[in-house]
Amino acid sequence: MVTLTTAQDALKVVYLGVLADQLNIKSNPLLAKINQTTNGVSGKEIRKLAPYGLNGGIGAGTEEGNLPKAGGNKYVQFVTTLKNLYGTIEISDKALRSSENSAGAFVNLLNAEMEGLIKASNFNLSRMLYGDGTGKLVNTFTHSASTNYVVVDDLKNFIEGQRIGVYNIEDEEYYSNAYSLVITKIDRATKTIYFDKTFGSQIDPSRFVLCMQSSYGLEITGLGKIFDDSEMLYGLSRNQYDWLRPYKKGDVGTLTDTVIQTAIDNLEDYTGSTIDFITCSSGVKRAYQQYLACYRRNVD
Repeated sequence: MVTLTTAQDALKVVYLGVLADQLNIKSNPLLAKINQTTNGVSGKEIRKLAPYGLNGGIGAGTEEGNLPKAGGNKYVQFVTTLKNLYGTIEISDKALRSSENSAGAFVNLLNAEMEGLIKASNFNLSRMLYGDGTGKLVNTFTHSASTNYVVVDDLKNFIEGQRIGVYNIEDEEYYSNAYSLVITKIDRATKTIYFDKTFGSQIDPSRFVLCMQSSYGLEITGLGKIFDDSEMLYGLSRNQYDWLRPYKKGDVGTLTDTVIQTAIDNLEDYTGSTIDFITCSSGVKRAYQQYLACYRRNVD
């Protein structure tokens, strides 16, 4: 017989390891390439020692000449705060009771909820990897008063069922009448997102941002933050440590192997990196496929 005790045991024993594996390894190819460790975690912060430059104690000389003057390694500390990603499911007592005499029905319900939780967590964790840490889901949007929809410039971070928060940047608080809006429909042709309720007044895109519920400013530091033009990164000033500015090349024109190789050469020549993984947006993938199509040959 399925009881609350057996259900609790199933959650702890069967799903805990699977859920951790799904999020840590299978969420995103980029996440799988990142070395994961608990080293450097101290209280509510993460502090990581980062060497930069080269040891200065190197120099050529004669057989009996003076040895080079010692010059130690250069270090800085990266500092960031711990971030939390929560996932919650609810199964009512009524649902449990209705399944007491049918173990298969209860297991199917639990499986469906857990699989949905993993899917939602994977979607959001993958999105955060490419975000800037603020949780902002879209750059620009338009909205009219007393309507239940917004028109956005990009839909890639939205999907039906999401709970969206509207955050007031100036007042640093969530818009009270739209604290948690549920996406009910997305018109992808017109880039229109419909919610389960209307906004009480017009939302000014210059003062408000759309984010996941209660998540503004609490997400992980993703590639968007590393590649933006902000002065501070991991507690350090990019003006003081110019090497914190990543290699960026705009207006490359047509994407070619030479363009890609130029970026790889820059990283290998100036940072000593060995490139073994390339990630890009869907648009860049399509551009590269179009480039390769020019050299496609059919062999009889």
